[in-house]
Amino acid sequence: MADQKNYYEILGVDKKATDAEIKAAYRKLVKQYHPDLHPNDANAAAKFKEVNEANEVLSDPQKRAAYDYELEHPGMRGGAGGFSGFSGGGFSGFGGFGDIFSEFFSGFGGGGERQGAQQGEDITKEVVLSFLDAAKGCTKELRYTRNEPCPGCKGTGAKNGTAYTTCDKCKGTGQVRYAQDSLFGRTIRLATCDACGGTGRKITEMCPDCKGKGYTRKETVVTLNIPAGADTNSYIRKKGYGQASPKGGEPGDLIVIFRVEPHKLFRRKEKDLYVDLPVSFATAALGGRVQVPGLDETFEYLIPEGTQNGTVFCVRGKGIKTRTGTGNMYITVNVEVPSRLTREQKQALESFDQSVDPRQTAKMRAYRDNVQALYGVDPYKK
Repeated sequence: MADQKNYYEILGVDKKATDAEIKAAYRKLVKQYHPDLHPNDANAAAKFKEVNEANEVLSDPQKRAAYDYELEHPGMRGGAGGFSGFSGGGFSGFGGFGDIFSEFFSGFGGGGERQGAQQGEDITKEVVLSFLDAAKGCTKELRYTRNEPCPGCKGTGAKNGTAYTTCDKCKGTGQVRYAQDSLFGRTIRLATCDACGGTGRKITEMCPDCKGKGYTRKETVVTLNIPAGADTNSYIRKKGYGQASPKGGEPGDLIVIFRVEPHKLFRRKEKDLYVDLPVSFATAALGGRVQVPGLDETFEYLIPEGTQNGTVFCVRGKGIKTRTGTGNMYITVNVEVPSRLTREQKQALESFDQSVDPRQTAKMRAYRDNVQALYGVDPYKK
């Protein structure tokens, strides 16, 4: 088995996983590695393909049974008299044994389930949100075209949803059994009923609205209630707003993935907000009150005396409010040094600089002490 993929490990499920568990794991991984979310990412594309390959085998009872048999009998793979490996569609090699084993295992896992109950495909859409809409929550209207279940026949394809009878060949199961003699004795093979196409019913009079398809192509309008704190690659699922089932089953879901635009002032990390606050040298040295932007309005904040460049202040409760709590705001102080000064301003600063004792600041004091110890020179001597 060293050279064969373990489809159970790829989907992250146990070998005894139910069909529902396999389906849930598959959907989760498809959303995680979908190419729309990872453009130009070769690794994600490869993983996406691998996940689909695993699901194709494990979601099919016949293929899964054959695959499980090969897992349990690795000695029957490769070489003379063995198999050349599982490739997602059954066994191959050694004459026609692949067909024989496909037929042998086809009697397992069928369960007589009518194929017509399959769910429609999901639809994935991207919605772009402004920074503030994502942070505060909003309502958006999304328009898209899809195959909607036909209201006239309720997705059955039959007039008024009643003009059909149970298929007399498969008795409504959508499958027929064929007995066949092989090297291993008589085997039973399940196949889609050719009389009803696997739906389990025969339409006696087609729906005039959808012409028997069970769905119509229409524009759908859905209202999205986007919660506060939505972020890029977060998503919401609208059950039943995907493609209609081609055989009268439940429609798929609509998956809306969000992409949040950057803000001119804010950055965020989950519920917390980050903002850079430029202040003058005088404000940093003397302290003072400044206006800081918030999600709804500005608020006043007191910069303490002697604030250094790069100092970060935390204001609790000024972040994003979500159902799980409220984040904080982190303010980074950037002390701005003017690049153009008048003659009077330069003279005032020179006078101020001469009056400052290096011992007044811890960093200047430590720097002077180290330079004097190493070089015997006072770096601040004027």
